[in-house]
Amino acid sequence: MPGFNTGGRAAIATAPPEPHFPGMSATAASIVPCPHCDALNRVPADRAATSAQCGKCRKPLFDGHPMALTAASFDRHANAELPLLVDFWAEWCGPCRMMAPAFENAAAAFEPRARFAKVDSDAEGALSARFSIRSIPTLVMLHKGKEVARLSGALPPAQLNQWIETHLPR
Repeated sequence: MPGFNTGGRAAIATAPPEPHFPGMSATAASIVPCPHCDALNRVPADRAATSAQCGKCRKPLFDGHPMALTAASFDRHANAELPLLVDFWAEWCGPCRMMAPAFENAAAAFEPRARFAKVDSDAEGALSARFSIRSIPTLVMLHKGKEVARLSGALPPAQLNQWIETHLPR
């Protein structure tokens, strides 16, 4: 072929080069904070989120358990694309302790569609004041930093799951 140095071999037509990360486009991913180290992680929409690991600490991004949030880590998780269901509770609260297993089971059932977190109202008084928590347990559903639903009082497991399903952003 004139004008092409093929090194004595026949020229072969090739397909356009593969993207840098096959299967990952710039728009088809979510940014998910790690529940262990709070690092931001990009999770492609076409991959199983349940097997995603943090790029910094290598721990699973979803383990089916609620995470403990503090004032220092709260905003990073509340402002994420992933809906966040926060249980404001206290150790001395009987209804809080009664609802804890149902909340734990809901975390296992609904992750990775939502992140589940617990805030100790006694230890994190500033967060409780910021959200005007007047009674506990109080559940607050946040999506992209905005409150989308709130519920005060303990619920049995079936009603808790129904409430979550109803208020989970699509």
